[in-house]
Amino acid sequence: MNQSGERAEQYGEAFTAASGERPVEEAVMTGKKATGEKHLMFFSGRAYPELAAEVAQHLGTEITPTKLHDFANGEIYARYLESVRGSDAFVIQSHTEPINKWIMEQLIMVDALKRASAKRITVVLPFFGYSRQDKKGRGREPITARLMADLFKTAGADRLMSVDLHTAQIQGFFDGPVDHLFALPVLHRYLSGKLDPANTTIVSPDTGRVRLAERWADQLGTAVAFIHKRRDLDVANQVKVHEVVGQVRGRTCVLIDDMIDTGGSICKAADALYEQGATNIIVAATHAIFSEPAVDRLKNSRISEVVVTNTLPIPEEKRFDKLTVLSIAPLIARAISEVFSDGSVTSLFEGDA
Repeated sequence: MNQSGERAEQYGEAFTAASGERPVEEAVMTGKKATGEKHLMFFSGRAYPELAAEVAQHLGTEITPTKLHDFANGEIYARYLESVRGSDAFVIQSHTEPINKWIMEQLIMVDALKRASAKRITVVLPFFGYSRQDKKGRGREPITARLMADLFKTAGADRLMSVDLHTAQIQGFFDGPVDHLFALPVLHRYLSGKLDPANTTIVSPDTGRVRLAERWADQLGTAVAFIHKRRDLDVANQVKVHEVVGQVRGRTCVLIDDMIDTGGSICKAADALYEQGATNIIVAATHAIFSEPAVDRLKNSRISEVVVTNTLPIPEEKRFDKLTVLSIAPLIARAISEVFSDGSVTSLFEGDA
């Protein structure tokens, strides 16, 4: 059984009766109410129950009891064990492996909420699956990130919430509000005390992350550099690094990216920085996908520390001495609270959201 399956099995009770099964006729509802009879209800799929539980704790509410299971042929069944009518529903699911199963489960949960008359449905995606397929690089390719947005809209989602989308344009794929959260404040708080701004350079691993690198540099008061690279379009996850643009010699470099998949891109970028005279390299990324052979590459690289958030589950076998994992749950909980109370999500990022 894969890691996600084991976690789902381990937390199975939470999804069948989080606080004991109750007859539907009682119409008992967990969550919390605001003035004007607004009622927040928080739901989780089985992909990453640990993060969902942490978010619920910060929200001061409970995960609504939900029955989720697989039929023998792999089909997914979902049923809520409480009335959700008129609720402000938030459905969280991290798109980890097996990614297609967990996406489908979240779509089914949204459909069930719509048919049960939830008043507003917000889909919370700590990691937005298929976000890298956001444009056509060549002819006859799909734009799967747009398809994802369309699927959630069709299922009944009124709003999307995600952390560090691969590109900001994905917000325009969904016909409705999209709350684009940034992990920068979480990562910045951790790194700011470890760095000397006068001797630090924030490095973008490609030209597409230069704007993000500039935001980092503004927060930390450091210099900016970027790496020019080109991918082999015929071989997945293969990158050829070309040159470093910016001041890195004799400096600590913080390589930033939205995700680490196989680790090839980030390790080659680190090698290029050392070749240009960098003395120390720290990697900061939001989404730790860590597909094989990422862990081996990172462990055996010259990178001194890899700092990520827990938007995706990181099992013990994928953890290593250089790895630091920061919690994204408080940020997600604050954003959910702002949406529920009709507050400002943008205020969480001082104008960056």
